[in-house]
Amino acid sequence: MNEVIGQDDLLLITLDTLRYDVAEELAAAGRTPNLTRCLPHGAWQRRHAPGNFTYASHQAMFAGFLPTPAEPGPHPRLFAARFAGSETTKGRTYVFDTPDLVSGLAAAGYRTVCIGGVGFFNEQGPLGSVLPGMFQESHWEPEFGVTSAVSFEKQIDRAEQVIAGLPQDQRLFLFVNVASLHQPNWFHLPGATSEAGDSRESHAAALEYVDRHIGRLFTAARSRRRCFAVVCSDHGTTYGDDGYTGHRLGHDAVWTVPYAQFFLEASEAAE
Repeated sequence: MNEVIGQDDLLLITLDTLRYDVAEELAAAGRTPNLTRCLPHGAWQRRHAPGNFTYASHQAMFAGFLPTPAEPGPHPRLFAARFAGSETTKGRTYVFDTPDLVSGLAAAGYRTVCIGGVGFFNEQGPLGSVLPGMFQESHWEPEFGVTSAVSFEKQIDRAEQVIAGLPQDQRLFLFVNVASLHQPNWFHLPGATSEAGDSRESHAAALEYVDRHIGRLFTAARSRRRCFAVVCSDHGTTYGDDGYTGHRLGHDAVWTVPYAQFFLEASEAAE
């Protein structure tokens, strides 16, 4: 990461609440072609979330604790605050001297931009302002939120505007919290009703919706220069698994998340 920071743009996408098993099944079945073609070896990596709900998980990720490979470690981290005794900070880790990654990247000359989705990014009150308040620039509108059937499309519209307005030599750290997978998601499944509510099937349909549009976000992210991207879930959720519904609980469907990191090579227009 020490070769990446200062050279490339950065994109962090959290597919809020996405379950690993659903992401894996859809990728294997060819139902998410735009995401799958970017995944190393065409598959998601199975990882453990740093928190079991949005606020906790993002606080950890913004401190440099991205989801951890679901196998014995220790696992060197991409980013880490300078901290004596850290066993996951190695020579390839980008070390920052601020309390969080966002301000660390700002200190390194990046424009830090948040495009929020779920309520913890809505800036409608003190709690919903903590996470977006870490960024130099933050955006949220009701159409970006969980009740909007076109939330991801509207978020991409804003991302395109932000990227188009930057000077060519300005490095960018763009964070997008995608709300489409979060409940309510029943409206993404053809024929579903609000009375029936959300299900594992509507969760999968929401991921297919995201996949139909994510290529446009990737195109914008690589339009200026090469971009290093991390796409992951912040936590999963349950739909009646072992009697559980929702998240902020200790079920494997909540703790196990999909993760991928890859480069988006610069478009011909940027070269």
